[in-house]
Amino acid sequence: MTTPGSLAPVARGAAPLAEVVRGDLVESVHLGHLVVTGPDGAVRLALGDPTTTIWPRSSVKPLQALAMLRAGLDLPDRLLALAAASHSGAPEHLAGVREILAGAGLDESALRNTPDLPLGRAEALAWQEAGHGPERIAQNCSGKHAGMLATCVAAGWDTATYLDVDHPLQRAVRDAVVEVTGDADPHVTVDGCGAPLFSTTVLGLARAFGRLASAGSAGAEGSDDGGRIARAMSRYPEMVAGRGREDTLVMTAVPGAIAKIGADGVCAAGLPDGSAVAFKILDGGDRARPAVLAAAMRAAGAAGLAGADAAALDAVGVTPVLGGGAPVGAVRPAFGADVA
Repeated sequence: MTTPGSLAPVARGAAPLAEVVRGDLVESVHLGHLVVTGPDGAVRLALGDPTTTIWPRSSVKPLQALAMLRAGLDLPDRLLALAAASHSGAPEHLAGVREILAGAGLDESALRNTPDLPLGRAEALAWQEAGHGPERIAQNCSGKHAGMLATCVAAGWDTATYLDVDHPLQRAVRDAVVEVTGDADPHVTVDGCGAPLFSTTVLGLARAFGRLASAGSAGAEGSDDGGRIARAMSRYPEMVAGRGREDTLVMTAVPGAIAKIGADGVCAAGLPDGSAVAFKILDGGDRARPAVLAAAMRAAGAAGLAGADAAALDAVGVTPVLGGGAPVGAVRPAFGADVA
């Protein structure tokens, strides 16, 4: 709670993360909090205050999937990636959701997420042209919700109440978030899809992604649950988001990397050596996120990893500013690749 003239806690100490350049002037500036951590979790680059508490939104989905695996969920990598996804609503995504549900003896009627159109523009248009409106299966979190339901079936828990904050599944999610972020006593609310949402700090979110990504590289077929999630995401990046989406593009450009965007300007990514990035853009918009993500991954050393496509990584961050339909500027990061 704030009073007129005061700054909300999330705004205190925020720093410029991206500039919007039109012609020869900076037109707008996006503020926020960003951190790059090394393989040991130590801070290598900090902009703003990385200890700021945030709602991680859909960036938390890999941690929710970790709780599902620990509770007995068993899915092939392609579908496990979908359980950690904010998918675009392409046919392969919707087919995968139905496959998860069918494997648990359920159908779409068991889903309790918010009905919506597909997240992808082309996918939403195709969906509507086929005569559909907002539906639960089309909403971008339906893979997560299908995974939650399948987890409940595997664990013998009630499926009708799986979104209750005191349900055994959601208690397991809270425990997993606290463990891998190191952020104790999280705040709790309800996310846009209807699932409980637990707070993290920007720094805790980065460290969690570093731990998952390094576990994924520890062994080709290791049994660690965090490693299973990381390998699933990096092997099937198109299932985590979709064609043209920045987290899918980053994971395609950098082998072994994991990346997950969230609503309201949140993003986190991890590299196989355990380095990671996380940030929160204060205005909550999407415009600055690709440029900030690409630059942060550069700062974390992603472009220098074996097999990485540096040009493809840089391309993720290209967001032109248009004038009369032609580029007259760009959204550019307000920081370079240097680390402390």
